[in-house]
Amino acid sequence: MERKKILIVIGHPDRESFNYALLEAYRKGAMRSDAEIREIHIRELEFDINLKYGYRKPTVLEPDLINAMEKIKWADHIVWIYPVWWGGVPAIMKGFLDRVLLPGFAFKKRKDSVWWDRFLIRRSSRIICTLDQPSWYYRFIYGSPSHKAMKRLTLQFVGIRPTRITTIGSLRLSKESYRKTWLEKVEMLGENNL
Repeated sequence: MERKKILIVIGHPDRESFNYALLEAYRKGAMRSDAEIREIHIRELEFDINLKYGYRKPTVLEPDLINAMEKIKWADHIVWIYPVWWGGVPAIMKGFLDRVLLPGFAFKKRKDSVWWDRFLIRRSSRIICTLDQPSWYYRFIYGSPSHKAMKRLTLQFVGIRPTRITTIGSLRLSKESYRKTWLEKVEMLGENNL
């Protein structure tokens, strides 16, 4: 049986954050399953986060982004780990998505049509995100805007599905026992390649 190819993308700009502990927990579990693992630490990449011309004309791709695109093409399963800030992903992660999920690589609009072709099909995904508020509050009061943007408007748009979501919150006021429980749960997700 072929080993599962898992790509873990971490979108938190702070190496000391709990998000990095989540990455390590997922990796530890995935290694037990004998999955093949690669990682993208967005904070370590050198690239301009601005898609300067939109899609009107190409922006030259930096080597780190070309390498990231190769990892995305390689993966069977992509795990996204990030904090939810202002109802969305951190700026550096949004810039990464803008610069990497480009026409010709991730999708192609059809001529004289509102429809498009998805180029990243046959890949599944898991979002693991942290909140400073209870996850139920984020869901019922705000309608989970970052979940909808990532799952439906980004990943499904380019063909990545299914996408499952693990929401951890409230993290800001949490106790050590709460964080330890979540690290154990995320490690199990990794072990089961979910």
